[in-house]
Amino acid sequence: MNEKDVLEALGKVREGSKKRKFVQSFDLIINLKQLNLKKPEHKIDLFVTIDSGIGKKRKVCALVDKELMTEAKKTFDIVISKGEFSKLTKKDIKKLAKENDFFVAQATIMTDVAKVFGRILGSRGLMPNPKAGCVVLPTAQLGPIYQRLQHLIRLQVKAEPIVKVCIGSEAQDDSLVAKNIITAYNAVMYVLPQEKNNIKNALLKVTMGTPIQIKV
Repeated sequence: MNEKDVLEALGKVREGSKKRKFVQSFDLIINLKQLNLKKPEHKIDLFVTIDSGIGKKRKVCALVDKELMTEAKKTFDIVISKGEFSKLTKKDIKKLAKENDFFVAQATIMTDVAKVFGRILGSRGLMPNPKAGCVVLPTAQLGPIYQRLQHLIRLQVKAEPIVKVCIGSEAQDDSLVAKNIITAYNAVMYVLPQEKNNIKNALLKVTMGTPIQIKV
């Protein structure tokens, strides 16, 4: 996949997109082939940093104890202390899951986090994940973690051999979105058993648009 082909696909997507009252996202779809998803080595679950982010602010909720409370309140969008866990209802937790893109948790209270939040956040793929750097020590510097999450995407294969991810925004320059697309595509390709031979095709679309194939 090269930048020229990606830019051409981006142009076609923009041309075919109707104007909406909101800024649409660009979605990258990578269809895979010749994989047995029952084999662990054929599964994909990657956290990848993209240079430009996805064109919108990512909301992050922190679940912390007293050691990180002061810094967390200066850093994150929502902060919930361990002492507040018992006051939360299922409705409260579902609301938090809907409103936040990531959850960061203090490592020393992960047992409590799992007990209170596990069922709801787990089913949505939002549990604090060590691979994403979202389980932190009580001595952690939180500012860099928050900034890194603004540029983090998750590339995951679930029940079907397909990767879908928001990769940018109509408000971003095409050159920035193109770099994001290439970074994501390469990250997926390089972890596949047969690399490019396991990729059927790659498509690009806006939120309400029709997919356009990218030459790979």
